[in-house]
Amino acid sequence: MVSVDGRFCVDRFEASLVDVEGGVEREHPPNTPVAGARVRAVSRADVVPQSYVAQVEAAAACAASDKRLCTDDEWRDACGAAFPYGDARQAGACNDEAPVSPLTQVFGRRAPGTPYSWAELNDPRLGLVAGGVARTGAFAGCRASSGAMDMVGNLHEWTADPEGTFRGGFFGDARQHGEGCAYVTVAHDAAYRDYSIGFRCCADLPAR
Repeated sequence: MVSVDGRFCVDRFEASLVDVEGGVEREHPPNTPVAGARVRAVSRADVVPQSYVAQVEAAAACAASDKRLCTDDEWRDACGAAFPYGDARQAGACNDEAPVSPLTQVFGRRAPGTPYSWAELNDPRLGLVAGGVARTGAFAGCRASSGAMDMVGNLHEWTADPEGTFRGGFFGDARQHGEGCAYVTVAHDAAYRDYSIGFRCCADLPAR
């Protein structure tokens, strides 16, 4: 984890999961929902981060590692004022303008405004589409002054808002609901999940 202004700690990378069963930990497939498995969150470089995760599952995974989801204010402070890297958008710095659409690749083109079902939005094949979600830290320019990576783009990230909030945008959109660090979605409850949503954990600073 990295310290944010000496006030709290945030995971450097978007979370991945390990399954915890019988004292043995195994990597949880990042394109597979938790579905009741015993998991805990880890923060690692050069891995595909976990998507298909609900806020309640993300919070439990953080707690299993003696961490917690970031508050909205903590998330914003860790990300930066406008973008992780500065005040103006830099094309290609973050994974926020991917040229592929996993939904189109898997299900084909549809008329504008045609909704996808819950099952379609959670199809494991979406997480395997090349050019979509990137490995953690792969976009070296997407580094906040806090040291946190990929806070804009790659995957939406749940915060601790009990009403259900995720921030930062994902690889296919980091503009529709705000620019950069200001991107926020509040349209889903804490049980919602799909292929575009992940999380990272925060923690209080260790007592001195």
